[in-house]
Amino acid sequence: METHFEVGDHVAWDSEAGRVSGRIIEVHTADFDYKGHTHRASPDDPQYEIASDATDHIAAHRGGVLRRLPD
Repeated sequence: METHFEVGDHVAWDSEAGRVSGRIIEVHTADFDYKGHTHRASPDDPQYEIASDATDHIAAHRGGVLRRLPD
């Protein structure tokens, strides 16, 4: 079972540039357009928009690639 996250949760994920961390700013439970692409999401398999701690970058990821960090 996947872990579900909430707005404000501090999370980390691996990217091509290494480990990245940030805070969840939005939870999507229905399909949404992001950076010119349709991302599939549902209540059972949400996607999360995350603001990077280090830059102004916003990323969208499924919960399976995220790890909760202590605050």
